[in-house]
Amino acid sequence: MTDIEISRNSKKLNIVDVAKKIGLDKDDLILYGDYKAKLKVNLNNPKGKFILVTAISPTPFGEGKTTVSIGLADALNKKGKKVIAALREPSMGPVFGMKGGATGGGYSQVVPMEDINLHFTGDFHAITSANNLICAAIDNHIYFGNSLDIQEVTFKRCLDVNDRALRDVDLGSRHDSFSISSASEIMALFCLATSLDDLRERLGNIVVGINSNGKYVYVRELGIVGSLMALLKDAFLPNLVQTLENTPTIIHGGPFANIAHGCNSVVASKTALSIADYVVTEAGFGADLGAEKFFDIKCRVSGLKPDAVVLVATIKALKYHGGAKKDMIFEPNMEAIEKGFANLDKHYENLKKFGVEVVVCLNKYNTDTEEEEELFIKHCNEMGYKYAISNAYALGSEGAMDLADAVLNTSTSDFKFLYKDDDSLIDKINTVCKEIYGASKVNISKEIKDKIKILEKNNVANLPICVAKTQYSFSDDAKKVGVPKDFEVTVKDIRLYSGAGFITVLLGDIMVMPGLSRKPNYELIDVVDGEIVNLS
Repeated sequence: MTDIEISRNSKKLNIVDVAKKIGLDKDDLILYGDYKAKLKVNLNNPKGKFILVTAISPTPFGEGKTTVSIGLADALNKKGKKVIAALREPSMGPVFGMKGGATGGGYSQVVPMEDINLHFTGDFHAITSANNLICAAIDNHIYFGNSLDIQEVTFKRCLDVNDRALRDVDLGSRHDSFSISSASEIMALFCLATSLDDLRERLGNIVVGINSNGKYVYVRELGIVGSLMALLKDAFLPNLVQTLENTPTIIHGGPFANIAHGCNSVVASKTALSIADYVVTEAGFGADLGAEKFFDIKCRVSGLKPDAVVLVATIKALKYHGGAKKDMIFEPNMEAIEKGFANLDKHYENLKKFGVEVVVCLNKYNTDTEEEEELFIKHCNEMGYKYAISNAYALGSEGAMDLADAVLNTSTSDFKFLYKDDDSLIDKINTVCKEIYGASKVNISKEIKDKIKILEKNNVANLPICVAKTQYSFSDDAKKVGVPKDFEVTVKDIRLYSGAGFITVLLGDIMVMPGLSRKPNYELIDVVDGEIVNLS
């Protein structure tokens, strides 16, 4: 059966009964039908163990972090642990683009799959609307006299669709561009806010432009914060759903990890950690992106700390980073796997720099051979890695029991950040690019240095950084797979996300508005006899 058929045929519990499994009742919920609900509770007493699932550098096909995360949560649940999976909401950009949905796959999924992958409870629409209301307010303010003296508009419109035509738009008075909603500052601050009061403050702190004295102009000066809160107040409540095996799952927020910070919301994580003994979460793309930002941004802002990290690898990703071509990635190639281990080892080494305990997990595909698995096991044993093989896609929780055992047997992490708050912005950029990516040099132009001076003049250069780059390479060149050596990276732009509380650093040719592929998924998705088909 296809993913959507498996999802549709699953035996779902009423969401009220799912809530009861974690000590909540109907009064704690805002119901969205039988299988979805908003949580009215906003708990802030994290006591559970926090398990992060990340991965080696991916292929264009994806490596199944969500599938592994769900399988691990189901396996812990089957072992009698009180567990919640805390995941991100899918963006419709990838759903209709190349990557597809983000609800797991096979027998390791969250449901209702169709709802979650499409409109869900409307959170993305609320975030997009709030973002674009700010843009409308900026231009309206300028039209009616510009008393705030906005000389340069820095805040971008957004849309939850891959649309390369919106990378450059003519607004009449100026040229501008759109970002995808998952890369917007509203999404970022929404996911980092700890309460409605904190959300209000972060919204007010958004910089919308620069005046003639080089000073920032803020959203709070537009008198729009109350209206933004009205749009976002319901969306800010985390969403409760379930896995195929009825494990409670909180899905909330959806920033990309290649161009944003790639983690679900802080309020969702803290609520889950206040309820459950174990919370399984994920950070997008490879550990050089999602995990680094999870540690240096989300953990720094929230005070949360990971207790263990699962580093997902696949045979196809090892082949890809060992030099196998994309169209040959499912063909036997032991030599490429051997070479691809370097990518795994670099990610493992990077994670250990944060003081965390790591379990390496091979996410098994039906195309993997016994010899390939044995080669993976041999390498892990030689390197002294704690490891497990997950077959949750095919077997559900039964396929992730060894992974659950490995996670339960990890020792306590001695977590630490990669850089200090008071390091200079250039030092932070150099630290991430050289320590995590392995760059030999970081090219920063005079134009970028001038932007940094403006940040310093406005006393915001001490914020953490969110590096936006390709997910397919440690470098800023997607074609440099494996572990490239002696490479340089180039800072293309720097953008202040003062409401979110970080500075985005764009490397190479990264785009904050993705385009669609030659053969996008929207060509396959349809409605037949009243049911959606080919959504995955």
